[in-house]
Order: sequence, then structure tokens, then C-alpha cells
Amino acid sequence: MKKKPSALMRRLKYFSPIDRYNDNHTQETYEDREWENVYRKRWQHDKVIRSTHGVNCTGSCSWNIYVKDGIVTWEGQELNYPTTGPDMPDFEPRGCPRGASFSWYIYSPLRVKYPYVRGVLWSVWQEELQNNESPLDAWKSIVENPEKARKYKQARGKGGFIRANWDEVLQLVSASLLYTVMKYGPDRNVGFSPIPAMSMLSHAAGSRFMQLMGGPMLSFYDWYADLPPASPQIWGDQTDVPESSDWYNSGYIMTWGSNVPMTRTPDAHFLAEVRYKGTKVVSVSPDFAESTKFADDWISVKQGTDGALAMAMGHVILQEFYVDNQVEYFTKYAKQYTDFPFFVTLKQKGDQFVADRFLNAADIGRETKLEEWKPVLWNENTNDFATPHGTMGSRWDNEKKWNLRLEDEETGEKIDPRLSLLGMEESIGTVQIPYFSDDGNKVLERTIPVKKVMTEEGEVFVTTVYDLTLANYGVNRGLGGQEPKDFNDDVPFTPAWQEKMTGVKRELIIQIAREFAQNAVDTNGRSMIIVGAGINHWFNSDTIYRAVLNLVLLVGAQGVNGGGWAHYVGQEKLRPAEGWQTIAMAKDWQGPPKLQNGTSFFYFVTDQWRYEDTPVGHLASPVEGNARYQHHGDYNVLAARLGWLPSYPTFEKNGIELYKEAVAAGATTQEEIGKYVAQKLKEKELKFAIEDPDNKNNFPRNLFVWRANLISSSGKGHEYFLKHLLGTTNGLMNDDSDSLRPEEIKWHEEAPEGKLDLLINLDFRMAGTALYSDIVLPASTWYEKHDLSSTDMHPFVHPFNPAIGSPWEARSDWDIFTSLSKAVSDLAKKIDFEPMKEVVATPLLHDTPQELAQPLGKIKDWSKGECEPIPGKTMPQIHVVERDYKTIYDKMTALGPNVGKQPIGTKGISWSAEKEYEQLKSKLGVVRTDSIAKGCPDIKEAINAAEAVLTLSSTTNGHMAVKAWEALEKQTDLKLRDLAEEREEECFTFEQITAQPKTVITSPAFTGSEKGGRRYSPFTTNVERLIPWRTITGRQSFYLDHDMMKEFGETMATFKPILQHKPFRKSRPEVEGKEITLNYLTPHNKWSIHSMYFDSLPMLTLFRGGPTVWMNKEDAAEAGVADNDWIECFNRNGVVVARAVVTHRIPRGMAFMHHAQDRHINVPGTKLTSNRGGTHNSPTRIHVKPTHMIGGYGQLSYGFNYYGPTGNQRDLNVVIRKLKEVDWLED
Repeated sequence: MKKKPSALMRRLKYFSPIDRYNDNHTQETYEDREWENVYRKRWQHDKVIRSTHGVNCTGSCSWNIYVKDGIVTWEGQELNYPTTGPDMPDFEPRGCPRGASFSWYIYSPLRVKYPYVRGVLWSVWQEELQNNESPLDAWKSIVENPEKARKYKQARGKGGFIRANWDEVLQLVSASLLYTVMKYGPDRNVGFSPIPAMSMLSHAAGSRFMQLMGGPMLSFYDWYADLPPASPQIWGDQTDVPESSDWYNSGYIMTWGSNVPMTRTPDAHFLAEVRYKGTKVVSVSPDFAESTKFADDWISVKQGTDGALAMAMGHVILQEFYVDNQVEYFTKYAKQYTDFPFFVTLKQKGDQFVADRFLNAADIGRETKLEEWKPVLWNENTNDFATPHGTMGSRWDNEKKWNLRLEDEETGEKIDPRLSLLGMEESIGTVQIPYFSDDGNKVLERTIPVKKVMTEEGEVFVTTVYDLTLANYGVNRGLGGQEPKDFNDDVPFTPAWQEKMTGVKRELIIQIAREFAQNAVDTNGRSMIIVGAGINHWFNSDTIYRAVLNLVLLVGAQGVNGGGWAHYVGQEKLRPAEGWQTIAMAKDWQGPPKLQNGTSFFYFVTDQWRYEDTPVGHLASPVEGNARYQHHGDYNVLAARLGWLPSYPTFEKNGIELYKEAVAAGATTQEEIGKYVAQKLKEKELKFAIEDPDNKNNFPRNLFVWRANLISSSGKGHEYFLKHLLGTTNGLMNDDSDSLRPEEIKWHEEAPEGKLDLLINLDFRMAGTALYSDIVLPASTWYEKHDLSSTDMHPFVHPFNPAIGSPWEARSDWDIFTSLSKAVSDLAKKIDFEPMKEVVATPLLHDTPQELAQPLGKIKDWSKGECEPIPGKTMPQIHVVERDYKTIYDKMTALGPNVGKQPIGTKGISWSAEKEYEQLKSKLGVVRTDSIAKGCPDIKEAINAAEAVLTLSSTTNGHMAVKAWEALEKQTDLKLRDLAEEREEECFTFEQITAQPKTVITSPAFTGSEKGGRRYSPFTTNVERLIPWRTITGRQSFYLDHDMMKEFGETMATFKPILQHKPFRKSRPEVEGKEITLNYLTPHNKWSIHSMYFDSLPMLTLFRGGPTVWMNKEDAAEAGVADNDWIECFNRNGVVVARAVVTHRIPRGMAFMHHAQDRHINVPGTKLTSNRGGTHNSPTRIHVKPTHMIGGYGQLSYGFNYYGPTGNQRDLNVVIRKLKEVDWLED
């Protein structure tokens, strides 16, 4: 090989003559070109691994991870998705700039590399370990000593972490857990991790551990306000929506509060592509959003008034397509698939009527099972009442008539449902309709046809849901009364009326409503509304959604490919549901799981309930009169007491001690123990913990947070979290000295601070929650572990695969919780922690017979003597669960025998998995150690757990799918197995889905069909296969007849204005120059996904690199703020310091602070709090809505992430002013 010249000789060539050619356009050079190899080798790699991202973006995009010399060098979009078929765009490529930059985190300064413990805590822990024989005694000496506890709690958020080794940290955590179990009860140990679908096994790891420990898991979908409560209300289903490719089947699309290009980036191409087919797109958005660029028409609606807009559109559709003209497709759809034909009883109020409850089979003297749960309608064929198939009563009476065949379940006669009593009415009456306004609530008087019916209770008047709906919307049928004469009458809910509410011209609303309905006429329902957080994060989001969703019901669009609703807020669709539930809830070993609704939990533990100042009576229906309570928290106590909502910690006593007391009193069976608990509650010798949340015995003690940034991203009421839950420095400017006092909750004059003993965070980056935690454990990234992901947006289950081993001392979530379970078991053995039994309370659950617990929607409170406390009927169910903490590790790492012995299932149906359990023993191997797990399938490794999930789920195992459909056939007397039998022999494996994505198998776990390559759309099996909705009528619901819905005037869709929360209730900071008060909104971010990527260098360089607040240019001018000025944005709840983005894109009266801007990037101080500014959630506070707490009544029954109060945060106002001095607090 020729020897290279020295560097000196190469440099001397600079002075040599240069040869030139081509008229001096080309010259020879002697410069070294080795630097070019950097670029040539930039794309070299040793291997490519398929993985995905678990960030709750709903994308679930498959990515290729490129590795060279053991280092991730870059990532690229995978391109081998199965085809969607001819004449349809494919899913690929999927991805976004945020995901394309993820590998930066792996080696970034933010990476959590080792276990960290707060130094103040660690020093006192080491000291007490030396002074005490047992780790439990050492922990006791810390947390039961107020001075020692206060010292380390006040250090939260102030740095001071030190590196520790895994064994020592796990010993500390184990001691805290076991001490809490012994002293306070297992339900004082709590876990929070959101959105399991984004990384199923990582979530299941901690959830499984918590359930084995007896600790509750907190819900998230409702807490994030991603849950649309209208979905359970209307359909009895949490959220089932079309995959994004089904947009391409639509003939008319409205994007309503959903910014598709920004928040659904991987799927936005379908919205662009469908326009080439001629599909019209309408954008409903206050601001000129990215989605508006896709639109043919832009409806710039005033924020929070979307319900008024939707009500006016419904008015147009009902007037022109139901009354003035009858569209056969619409009326046929309404008769069979909605509750329009069902009768509602009317209460007389003077010479007027008030709508009450559904008329049922018991009322008309029909002798049948569960007759109170069988609403009735009028059969045109027989000119008589009929009890149709498919009601909730026929779901649970085991008579195989739970289907939507139009037949009378008693006589078998064919039914032609009558929609209206008009034409056969006995009289025309006036019905009172509640109307809500900032100017004061009032009663509307509308006319309806009515009929007398003789019932067991005497003569009552009735009308139909359809007649009530027309009256509610103010549709003119020529019956007289206060109905408007035409669309230009300024009467609720006409186009003219909405104009002054929304700012949208009436002519545009009339045009869009007509187009939307006419397209449905022309295409048999292919009109779609894509909805999202823009309308779902309000206090009254459910009334907004019901008004919007009524539109798709009125035009027969739901259950039709290319039609219906499309709600995409949160990656909620976990497709392999049954297998995941079995592992995550530890159902293979024990039950029931403890599952707590997150919003209620945080509302009480952060003491936000102490700061209520708006009486509930202001929100109540003017028709009904007074509200039951004036304090929102009292409704939550009622809900816990009646079994509507879960409530953990449950009782003021340790559940283990309560069991011992019951046994000592002579109770032996679970039923007897339940009666003992009920009696003690009735006699007030036992209380629910929620009745005294500020009693130290009722505090949560240990909180695990993983796969989440609770403190800085989702913690609505951030400063309340810091003050009351964590006990550290905060920016709260509110006080509770003259707030509303509750009736049902004990008031302590001095509010506790620092309720939590230990906050344990698992993360791969040092984000906000980690900065406030006591212990931070280094977690593997998405490129370093095995896991599964799925989403609403596409029909695939994607794998995570480790492209590299976990660097430094990081471990996967599965390995961390497995290690912790080992530490707990070892410590339990060391101190001889004997097995014990615990009293466990659970709510009345949806999709079980417990949803029949409280008929007729009547509220009967046993604490007021209105009925007896009966477990599982008028109060929570009571169970007894045995816990052996010495065997936690053995159970954690093995798939327990219950899988083979007990039925598996979902949504009220079940079947045997015995065969699959035996297959898993062969596939995974069995545990061979001499323990309780001996002979069980081995799931010590996450990839084995993933294989178990795939094998046990009906969407990923054809045999399970067929068995699931056969189970539903037995309930419905329908032929359904053909939906899956073409794929009966398929069983997904982890290796298969790593090679290429596979479309999931059609399953009754969901309501759509993928049979034959069909694009998934929800409720198509309900419409085409006549499977009932899981509601009281078995149909889609326009009317909700629970007493609580009547109390708040929400039996039908209506418009409710946003809450008028002033920035300050009394004293406020001094005015310093110009300022402005604006509505404070927190939409999703363009440069991050929640708080992820907000702090990554690639994303920081794309915008302004830190917190920003967007303002209208005229609002900014009024406040004396110029673009890029530092501002203070504050109210009584807290203060944000950010830079102003001044724009013409958003209207006056609102400010945008994009969601989840953490406070560790470029946040200066503020003199308002003498601290740094807070997070986007500092100005927010939780407002719980009583109607979301209903339970024990049909579809209005509790389910984890299915129904419950939402963590809404938009009905707030802030003061914005220019920051006088930018102080980085570095002195």
C-alpha cells in the first residue's frame, strides 16, 4: 500500500500550481477529502430493528431503528403495512417529526441513568436503618415523626438527588409499602400510569404489581378529559371510533374541535386524499387552525359555544328532514336504532308537564322478567303497546331476546314502531324544558302530543322521545305555543338564536346543516364528524358532544362506513383486551381488582375540594328547582356511598383490621361480612374515608407514577398538588377561608400539607414528575424493551423490540416491577409477614348484572333512611380477598391457574380459555421452582407476557374470537360466528407482528368489523347484525331519565354556557400597568406530544424553545404586550411566566398555552410568588360534574375509564400582563 504523505507535505501542496480545464470552470485540487467519509458513513448501520413509540399520540407508528456499534444512530418509517385494498390509500408512511427525533433522548443529558433518591430522605433512611432492627420500623420512625417527614417533603422539587444502588432503593420502597399495608391498609398504596394501549406490558407490569399488593390503580382517560362522557351516555360504550382510513369512505366531513394535521399527523393524509374524491370538508374552530387549511368552509365559532351551534343545526335537520319532509332512510333508522319511539312518562306540574322516566313493561301490566328494565313503545301493526327485543332487561333475563329484531318479546309479533303520538294524541300539552343562559336559567314552554295510560300507580300521561326531542329543539309542527315560526326567530334553538351566541351567521349554519343531511340522504349515511379535545375539555363537554352527536344519529350516519362520529383524544383502543386485562389486573391469581377513578382521587387528595366557591344550585335545572347539594364534593360522597363510584382508600379503617373485626363479631362468609360492614355504616360506627379526606388515616401514602408526567403534564391544579399532596414550595394564590362548606365532608380548619409519604417515579428522562419525586428509577426507552402497542387509528398491533440493551443501569418497566415484587417478597419472608384477608369494596359495574341495581333512575340514599344499605344493591359490593405478600414475586412472574379454571371475557360475555392456557405452557415453558406458581406458564420476561396477551385475546387469536362470538350468539339468538371464522386458525405471535403488521380479527370486544379487509367503523355490527347497544333501551340514546340528569336539566341535549370563573374571588395582586383578562385554553402542541419532546433539542430549535402563550394581536396591544415579550399569566390558582406569541390566527378573548409545557426549560421567576413560573396547569383547577358520578343504572354505571368525572380545565380565565423584570433567580 502506498504510504500517505505527511500532513506537512500535504499542506505545502497549497503553493503548487493548479491545473484548470474547461475555460477555467474546472480545477484540480489537492485538498484532503477524508472528511467526506463522515457523510458517506452517516447512514451505515449494523442492524435494523422494528419498534414503535409509546407516547399517547394515538399514532402507534411502526419505525425502523438503525444501530451501529451498539448505538442507535437514527430511525425511519417502516413501510410494509398490509394494503387497504384497491381504490384506497394505504396507511404508510406513518410518522411525524416528533417521533423521528426520539433517539436524541437515549443519550441526552436528560436521561435518567441510575436510581436516584432525594438526599435528605436518603441520609435519614440510612440513619434509621442503623437505629432499628427492621426496615419497617426504620420507615415508621421517619414518616410518623412530623419533623423528619416535613424535612424531606419540603425538599421536593429542589434538587439534591443522590445516586443509589438498586437493592438499597428497592428495600426502601418495600419497607414503605409493607408498613403502609400493616398500619393503614393496602389501599393507601396507589399506582398511576395512563393509556395502556401505548405500551401494554409496561403498564401491565405496575398494574399487576399493584393489584397483587392490594393497591388501587387510578384511571386516566377521564382524568385527562379525553373521555367523552356522552359516549357512555348515548351508546353504553366507552369510545369506539373508525380507523383513519375510513375517512376516505366519507362523503362529507366536519372537523369539530379536532386539529387533524397537527395532532393526528400520521393520518392527516387520508383527510387530504378524500378531498380528491369530491368530499367536502368543513372546519369548526375558533382559531385559524391547521385543520382549517383543509376545509372548504370555516365556521369560526366562539370558544365554548359549540353546543349552541350544534343545537341550531339539529333544529334545521329536524325541521326540514323530519317534519316538513320525511326521509324514509332517516325515519327507518330512527325507528330501529334509536330510542325515538319509546314512551316517556310525564309528571304534571300545574297544568303543564315535566318529562320523567321511561314507561316500562311493569307500568302496563306485562308479566315478564326484569320488567322494570324493559321500556315500551307503540306498535303500528297492532295499534298497541309493545315490549321490543333488545332492551337491558332482555340482556340479563337469559331469554335469548337481546337483539334488535323488530319483534315483541312477549307475543313475537312484528313491530312497526311509531315515532310520534301526533295524529293519535288525546291532547296537546305544554312541557317544560330547561334553558341555561349567562343571563339566568329559565323555563321554556313547548308543546307536545300526549296520551293517557293506566298503570299500576294510576293514570299517567306519556309521550315519545321523538316528540320530546322536537319540543326540546323548538321545531315548529303547528301545535301553537312558544315554538319559533321560522329559522329567523330569535328563540332557542334556532339558527338566529345561535348567531348571537356563537358569532356564526345563521345562513352558514342553515347551509351546512342542509348539506350534511342531504349528503346522508344521497349516500345512506356517509356523513362524518371528527371531534376532539377542542370541545371535549369543557365542564359541560357532554352536553356539547350530545348536541353534536345527535346530528349523526338524526341522519342515520352512525354504524355506517364513512359516517358517524370520530373521536380521537388519547390512544385508548387496546385491541388485545382480554389477555391484557387478565395480566394487568392479576385476574389469573385473584380478584376483584381495585380500580379508582382518577379525577375524584386527585380532587380530594390535593384538597381542591376545599376551594369551591360556586354553588351547585347555579347549575341546576330551573324545571326541577333546588339542587340536592351546593358543594360538588358532596355529590362524590353520595356516589361513593351508593356504590356509583369507587372510592379508595375506602374506609377510615384498615380493610385488614375491618375483616378481623367482622370475624370477631361472628361473620364467617363473604355475605355475612358484607352485612356486618353495611350495619356498621348504617349505625355510623364506620365511615367512608371520603367523608374525612383530611384525616391522616385516610391519606394515600405511596404513589407510583410510570409512563406519565403527572405533576407537570396532567396535574390539573398543579399548585394544589405541590402544596397539599407533596407539601413543598408552591405558587398558590388562593385560600379557603370563605369557600363553600360541604355537608357530607368533615372540615378541618387547617388543611394538611404533604399527605404523600413517598412519590416513586419510573422514567427515562428527568421531567417534571421526576424532579418532584422522592425516588426516580431509570426506565428503558421504547428502543430497549419488548412490548405491544395499538390504537384507534389503524387496525394493527405493533411490537416494541430492543434495538440495544438498556444502557447504564436502566431497566424495563416489567423488570423494575418484577424486581420490586422480589424485594417485597424477600422482606415479607424476612419479617414473617403472615397471609391476611382484607375487606374490599367495589362499585356497581357496567356490563354486569349490577347495572340493574337501582331501577327507574331513582336516587335512594340509605344514609337518609330512604332504603336499607344492601351490598351490591344500594351500596358498594363487599368482597374478601386474601393476600400473601411472601408470594408476590411468584405470582408476578407466572400466569396463574385462574386462566384455565375461570371464564375469560369482556363487555358482559365470557368463554373458556382452558385450551389456550395449556398451549401457553408449551409455548412459554412453565415455572419449575417449588412455589405456588409451580407448573404455571412462565412470564418472567416481558416477551412471554406479550405472547400470553396475544394468545388470550379475541382480536389476535381466531379460536378465541370464534368462541367470543359464540358466547354472544347465546345471548342474542343471532348468527355471528362467521364474522371471525374465516380467520379461526390464526393466532398472532410476537415474531409474526415483528415481521409485518397484521390486521386484527373481528371480535365482540368492539363494535365494528374487519371481515374481508373491511375498514373498521364502529357500531356497524349493531346496525347490520342487530346486536343491541349496551343501553337501557338497547338503542342509541337521545333521552336519559336518571334523577340526576333531571336535576341538572340534561335528560336531552341542550346548550350550557361555559362556567364564569373569575381570575380572583377576592384579594388579588396589585395592578401594575396594562393588563387583560382572557379565557385560558390549553390545546395540544405542535412541537411536542404532551410533555414529551418539549425538552428535546431537535424540537426546541423549531420554535421558541420554552414556554409560550399565544394572544390575539389586538388583545396584546390592549395589554401593552409585543411579540416575544415575557408575560405573567395568572389567576388565584397559580402563575405562568412565558413569552407572548402575538398572532392574528386566534380571535379576541382567548389565550392559548399549548398543553404540557414543563417548567424545567427557560422559566424565569415571578414576583407574584417569589419563585419560578409554573406549568401550563398552574392556572387550572379541577371542577367535578355531578352527572358524571351516576352509577348503578344501565349505561350510567361505573367502568374503569368508561364513566366518571372528567378533569376538565377550560372554563377558566386569567390575567395577562407584561413581565416587568426577567429574573432567572440565579443569585
